[in-house]
Amino acid sequence: MEGRTITFREPGEAESSQETPAPGLCAIFVGGRPAFLPIRLGGTPVTLGRVTGRDAVGLEDDRVSRRHAQVALTGAGVRIADLGSRNGTFVDGQPARDEVLAAPPRVLRLGQSLLVFVPDVSPLLGGAVTTEGGSVVGPVLRVAHGRIARAAACGTPILLTGESGTGKEVAAQLFHAKCGRRGPLVAVNCAAVPAALAERLLFGARRGAYSGAVDHTEGYLQAADGGTLFLDEVGELEPSVQAKLLRVLETREVLPLGAARPSKVDIQLCAATLKDLRAEIAAGRFRQDLYYRIAQPEIRIPSLTERLEELPSLVHEALSRVDPRLSPTALFVEACLLRAWPGNVRELLFSVQEATRAALAGGRTVVQAKDLSEAAGRALAIVSSPLPSTSPVPSIAPSEKEGAAAPAEDGVRKAVEAALSAERGNVTRAARALGWHRNQLRRWLEREAVDPVSFSRAGDRAARAGR
Repeated sequence: MEGRTITFREPGEAESSQETPAPGLCAIFVGGRPAFLPIRLGGTPVTLGRVTGRDAVGLEDDRVSRRHAQVALTGAGVRIADLGSRNGTFVDGQPARDEVLAAPPRVLRLGQSLLVFVPDVSPLLGGAVTTEGGSVVGPVLRVAHGRIARAAACGTPILLTGESGTGKEVAAQLFHAKCGRRGPLVAVNCAAVPAALAERLLFGARRGAYSGAVDHTEGYLQAADGGTLFLDEVGELEPSVQAKLLRVLETREVLPLGAARPSKVDIQLCAATLKDLRAEIAAGRFRQDLYYRIAQPEIRIPSLTERLEELPSLVHEALSRVDPRLSPTALFVEACLLRAWPGNVRELLFSVQEATRAALAGGRTVVQAKDLSEAAGRALAIVSSPLPSTSPVPSIAPSEKEGAAAPAEDGVRKAVEAALSAERGNVTRAARALGWHRNQLRRWLEREAVDPVSFSRAGDRAARAGR
């Protein structure tokens, strides 16, 4: 099933690519295995089941009924209806009702199959999820990797941005490989370099340059000669070091501490940062001329929630590394899909490894949702304050329960109010940002007497005031 594309078009619709976003679904876990099947949605209902037809998508899953569920876009939102299936249809872990949802949910579960809603399915059409160089790469990430490869071919420095754990170091390794240079890739975490030693460690020193310098020492730039220097967290460099680095990039010469004359160095530079360097420039903490020297181009690595089509394959790869016999249940993968993962791929892989240990300790080779730590993938404000024992936990299935904490404490209230403000009162999107299920957030709002509509009105007032 991997790599197939299902596209539904309305009568008379052109086959050319659409400029406007095309909402859709993507089946990413089918019959207990990773899959990739993008489905474009339109006004005509799409039937999901084991039967393939004109407006029907067949899923190779023996726990899916022949005609299991229907999904359609309407003027008011997305309509999801179970068609009397044997094992039921679940929306973000809750039994589906024949209703129209104003905002698309995240995950649709049928039998042992999972589909995710995507605001624009166009980038997925004709794509695939593959393993390249030991890393899982889907269509969304492949776009960023394509830009990296083109920059490497042009011989220009690049700046990688994106959230923590998205794979910036993997991207730097790709950049180095595509450069085709025979020298090494030298990775430096600038945040871990002491300010007092930064100049010596980066540029090297001559014997006698300082007390205790009994030998010539090469710096990271000399070590990367003929290869690639990867400066992670480049925004942490001191201004004086930034100025010297800029000169190296402009002259291709390094002047070690204590040296009278510079020496030639041939490096390709890849930098990465979590910081907004434009804001750092405005605050006077980062040189504008250095930014324009290293950020042409600036390439953002998408977060895990922007490329959920990769998640089942990431889980599969993580389990295989521990024990090839291990396999996840659909409920385990669903639980992973419903988490926020602020630590992105790094946090997911670590949490899956923890879950495998829990399963193996129980004598099982099947990893279940209960093996996933309650703290895994949660927003920090939520993790810091666990649910009171009397709080309700939504049931995902009769055999496995998966809940998310929603305590009524100041830190959590602030997080909830911030999410509602950002999403202008939309409960579904606010819950997704928090890593909660939308029904949990609704219960929390009822318990705390918080009206989400007030945040919508506040957003409208702010928008009018900004005009």
